[in-house]
Amino acid sequence: MPIPAGQPAPDLSVSAWVQGAATNLDQQRGNVVLMEVFQVNCPGCFFSAIPEAIKVHDRFAGRPVTVLGIATAFEDWDKNTFDNLQRLAETGEVIGETRLMLDRAGLLDDGRLRYRIPFPLAMDELVAVAGDATREQAVAAIRPQVPVFDTLPEAHQSQLIDRVTTYLKSREYAPTTFDRYALQGTPSTIVVDKRGTLREITFGQVGELAPTIQALLDE
Repeated sequence: MPIPAGQPAPDLSVSAWVQGAATNLDQQRGNVVLMEVFQVNCPGCFFSAIPEAIKVHDRFAGRPVTVLGIATAFEDWDKNTFDNLQRLAETGEVIGETRLMLDRAGLLDDGRLRYRIPFPLAMDELVAVAGDATREQAVAAIRPQVPVFDTLPEAHQSQLIDRVTTYLKSREYAPTTFDRYALQGTPSTIVVDKRGTLREITFGQVGELAPTIQALLDE
């Protein structure tokens, strides 16, 4: 499962910053930090998570709040690329399933977002992997995400192992920051307090974040 709240938030490992000044969590002491971990080819990231992060950025402008966007890739490596992130940052252009779904919803103009992402954006560090996996590696990957794995029926365990082994064998890259935080997918929202302590990790739609950020500012 993801790192428990109350632990020091690990620093980021990124390959490059495509927008904004380079930074890391050890440089953000005294600030509440909101990190939105997304994939370029992730419609849900653009329907809810990124717009909510922009709201936080705008609402708390001038306050000790830092919003960061970390683009990662745990699938669709031909689409979730540095070049496509750079194109997103510079022109608002989206690609793949993101473009298809947002266009259907009437949220794009000529394949581009109608808004600019205003906060710093970085690409997760992707490390090439061999594309092989053993049963032991699959089980090691499953246990943090499924704490009750060892109590499941043997048939269910085997199904999970087969599924995860297939995924691990298909991987071209391992996303360093994504794996370091043991995230479940994208979008994932990470909140770090002014002392650098991890306070919250949420996978999927998070709802309004302003009350959480304000509460941490008030501490």
